[in-house]
Amino acid sequence: MFNDYLDQIFLMILTTFVFTALIMPLTSVIAHHIGAIDVPNDDRRVHNKPIPKLGGLGIFAGFLFGYMLFGIQSIEMNSILIGSFIIIIYGIIDDIKTLDAKYELLGQVIAASTIVFYGQILLTSITVFGYEIEFGIFSYPITLFFILGCTNVIRLIDGIDGLSSGLSSIFYLTIGIIAFFQGRVQTLEITITFIMLGATSGFLVHNFYPAKLFAGEAGSAFMGFIISIISLLGYKGTLLTSMLVPILILAVPILDTLFAIVRRLLKRKPIFEADKEHLHHQFLKRHLSQRRTVLIIYAINILFSIASILYVLKNPKYGMILYFILLAIVLWLVLHTSIISEKMENKVKHVEEHFKKNK
Repeated sequence: MFNDYLDQIFLMILTTFVFTALIMPLTSVIAHHIGAIDVPNDDRRVHNKPIPKLGGLGIFAGFLFGYMLFGIQSIEMNSILIGSFIIIIYGIIDDIKTLDAKYELLGQVIAASTIVFYGQILLTSITVFGYEIEFGIFSYPITLFFILGCTNVIRLIDGIDGLSSGLSSIFYLTIGIIAFFQGRVQTLEITITFIMLGATSGFLVHNFYPAKLFAGEAGSAFMGFIISIISLLGYKGTLLTSMLVPILILAVPILDTLFAIVRRLLKRKPIFEADKEHLHHQFLKRHLSQRRTVLIIYAINILFSIASILYVLKNPKYGMILYFILLAIVLWLVLHTSIISEKMENKVKHVEEHFKKNK
């Protein structure tokens, strides 16, 4: 049975990969036609020429193609399709002419509400130290917040060629491996996971440095939106440690977003105000190329994924050891870069120089 399903998995990934890769040039033509072009008109941009940013439409088309071939109709799936369509429409509008943040958030809330109230995909309870905590009516706002959080951590990290699509692909692959070896085959969760892996990988062919096409707001928000749904389908109403698995796979974009929020609060700036202090900016400041920067971030995220796979499938102790090593690396980055505070970075440098002089 597993061997037969493994063949189906490869078919899901391959067909959506090929379809998405082939359709991307058409989305580029559409982007030029409707004016969805990213023009580097400020110093935050790391590219130096106009690039079409309608890759999200191609990813969504690949997702729909995969669903038509391999999906099974249900109310849950209907809600996912409707919510995804809302995310894509709002994203395309934003890619043509930038929307105010409140309207962008409104679109995300409407899409998330479709999942929660129509699809009834909810985080209903969680078990902590043997005690089950029922969320009751609070399941609805908690799930809404979770969906909005996942949607935006991917959207906010999308600042360099291949970053958001690559990290999303790593997430889908990791969740797919865990679900497969746990025997959760032929479920909605695993079907969506492998369809999205094919679609984002097909897009990555055009998005990796030097990018010919950007995901845009539509693409990055859609990838994060589906990540939230996969997490809810696979881990709702479960142990706290199990619910942490998808969160830890997303450790890099989540931590980058948290650092951005803290950084902007310390500077007394709006938390949605863009800046040049994200994780990828820290590597670029050290004169690393875009390609090398992305590959380093991929490597860190893959290590978090390996830790999650070890924790769930092999031995939790091995996973925890790797998690702590990675957290130590993250702490080093916080102290030695301006990702949270330039003052902190300067103080650490001053202390290190003082110790060197006194040796």
